[in-house]
Amino acid sequence: MRFHTRLLALAATVAMPLGAAQATELEVTHWWTSGGEAAAVAEFAKAFDATGNKWVDGAIAGGGGTARPVMISRITGGDPMGATQFNHGRQAEELIEAGLFVDLTELAEKENWKDVVNPPSLLDSCTLDGRIYCVPVNIHSPQWLWLSHKAFEDAGVPVPTNWDEYVAAVPALVEAGKVPLALGNQPWQSNLLFGAVQIAIGGIDLWKQVNLGKDAEAARSPEMAKVFQAMADAREMAEESNVQDWNQATNMVITGEAGGQIMGDWAQGEFQVANQVAGQDYSCLPGLGVHEYISTGGDAFYFPKLDDPEQTKAQLELASLMVSKPVQVAFNLKKGSLPIRGDVDLEAANDCMKKGLEILAAGRMLPSGDQVFSADTQTQFNDLMVEFMKDPSISAEDAQKRYADIVENAD
Repeated sequence: MRFHTRLLALAATVAMPLGAAQATELEVTHWWTSGGEAAAVAEFAKAFDATGNKWVDGAIAGGGGTARPVMISRITGGDPMGATQFNHGRQAEELIEAGLFVDLTELAEKENWKDVVNPPSLLDSCTLDGRIYCVPVNIHSPQWLWLSHKAFEDAGVPVPTNWDEYVAAVPALVEAGKVPLALGNQPWQSNLLFGAVQIAIGGIDLWKQVNLGKDAEAARSPEMAKVFQAMADAREMAEESNVQDWNQATNMVITGEAGGQIMGDWAQGEFQVANQVAGQDYSCLPGLGVHEYISTGGDAFYFPKLDDPEQTKAQLELASLMVSKPVQVAFNLKKGSLPIRGDVDLEAANDCMKKGLEILAAGRMLPSGDQVFSADTQTQFNDLMVEFMKDPSISAEDAQKRYADIVENAD
């Protein structure tokens, strides 16, 4: 009996690991670390874990500029993760060409992604030589001006409805001890600021000439000179903003320390975590209240090739979940972004998200910079804008000349 009991006990200890092994672990790397972002990514993890698999979170702090080199190094160095975030566009182009990612075409065709992903440019950004290599999960637009009602109330002036009114309110904000424009020191924030100002001040036609047509003469035009003068104004407005991360700058708006911030719609997640109400505690102005267009940038997930068939199966399960209706709704409501599906119910959306949905429905969209310029060209733009925003000795004229030279040689 004792021998039989020992056999049963041994069988139990063997069976437990076998049962546990049914849950396939998948490490997912991303740069979503702020409060709102963490709440959003938790929706992906919850849905994936519900399949019996296990999401292993690989968050990398510091934003995409910090995370991408780490992710690329791991993939090319033979230590791939199960899934990894990139932005819509050409950031992963060379990795695809090297054959390092799972081809998702069969899954995409089975689930009719081409019929549900809107706008089509999102899936186009995942496609190379007719094959699909990534899952678009959201639409993020960077051209938003977020305004603190408390800051303007303290300054005794109405909350602005556009860029010109905002600039006109700067003296009152300064007099009230407010930082007019919150801006962090992460390099991409300065370039995001420029992109938003370019659309608001330069207009859509100029944006298309420069970004789609790679027209260096348009980049040297008097119309573009107005954009760089507005950037010089923004540099002065952000002079006392001494934070590092974008969400720290958002918090300055939430607390009323700063009048406003030019940031992508992901800032909504931070306002939600702080229990602030759109239209009551803060305002959001797409296109800085001037040109209500949005760029169809955002995030996508790629799946590096792995040797384990069970992990490959789990990768496809995760890819399918990320596109599914319930996960799209749960994730994007927390993230502050727009869904990549046009057939989901977003009745719970707040006023800011509804503005974005209306713009999307009206077709007032532009591709993001990551979709029209290579990673190398984007890095050059980033470097120029960081230098310009940090160094008042660089004139608007000099910055415009350097910008036009980058456009002329862009790929």
